[in-house]
Amino acid sequence: VYDNKLMDGTSSTTFAPLMTTNRAMVVTILWRLEGQPETDDATLSFTDVESGVWYTDAVNWAASKGIVKGYSDTVFAPNDTVTREQLATILYRYAEYKEYDVSARGDLTTFTDGSAVSTWAADGMTWAVGAELITGKDGGKLDPTGTATRAEVATILMRFLTA
Repeated sequence: VYDNKLMDGTSSTTFAPLMTTNRAMVVTILWRLEGQPETDDATLSFTDVESGVWYTDAVNWAASKGIVKGYSDTVFAPNDTVTREQLATILYRYAEYKEYDVSARGDLTTFTDGSAVSTWAADGMTWAVGAELITGKDGGKLDPTGTATRAEVATILMRFLTA
């Protein structure tokens, strides 16, 4: 993902794999994967996404394609740390947008915390588990509301791209 310029380092010599990833970073990765398509700021409805910021075009593009939704019609919260279930849902919606096969379904009950997956994230998480993009953590946990590190995002994205 670094070699393909989907993810940048945090400096010229550091990738920071254990650093958390925010919502703006995730949509920017997918926007780069799409070749950084042009967007129209006039369609931007999130009041917390300013025009001309490094992630503005990415958020606007992803929202216009239905890949991301805000916490409300006007709040995207670009700097909020992305959770594992948010990441799965965003990738699921991206796969739908690309018209990829999203029929894979995993059994969330095999994880000790599978019942903790939010209702809105159930489709994304069952798909991500079924497609083997997201696997459990220590102790048989899925950790749906846990934060996604840069290393986890890179790993999940590579699984997605090579599936």
